[in-house]
Amino acid sequence: MLQRLPLVPTLLVLAAVGVMIRLGFWQIDRLHEKEALLASYEAAASSGEEAAWPHDPEQADALLYHRTKVRCVDVSGLSSISGRNAEGEAGLAQAADCRLADGGEARVILGWSRAPDVPDWQGGDVAGIIAPGPRLVADPPLAGLAANARPDPSEVPNNHLAYAVQWFLFAAVALVIYVLALRKRLADRRGER
Repeated sequence: MLQRLPLVPTLLVLAAVGVMIRLGFWQIDRLHEKEALLASYEAAASSGEEAAWPHDPEQADALLYHRTKVRCVDVSGLSSISGRNAEGEAGLAQAADCRLADGGEARVILGWSRAPDVPDWQGGDVAGIIAPGPRLVADPPLAGLAANARPDPSEVPNNHLAYAVQWFLFAAVALVIYVLALRKRLADRRGER
């Protein structure tokens, strides 16, 4: 039987299966990395520890879910985006793009409202939680708005196990299809004789 295997297609299928298996193990590695990252986010959220606002987006991931304080000296824009309040009701999160006293910039989520009316907020001191984006979710809310839902690390997806299973299944399916194709090819050859 080994003499009848087509060399190039067999090598290509085995290489593809090897790559898929490697991708599955890579996703398992990513799973462990993400679990450690989520554990650090949970620790930051529960500690109440304060951190400086990240001016470099590369630094932001390490500071997510920490409390921080900034001074917004200039508001360059106000907008409304979909959001939830502290009770989980859907509505609008009111956001401000700020220039900070130390020269940086921050997107501040001022608070929540049902109405699309953007508040007239001119800036000032903001305390809150660093959320993905990065954005600063004001806590307490500002401009007479209701409280937004607190940023929650448990909402960060961790789908790496599902991705790993998918890659392993793709590898298995590729092998099964190739074996079935080889069996059909051998059966067709026997039928020609």
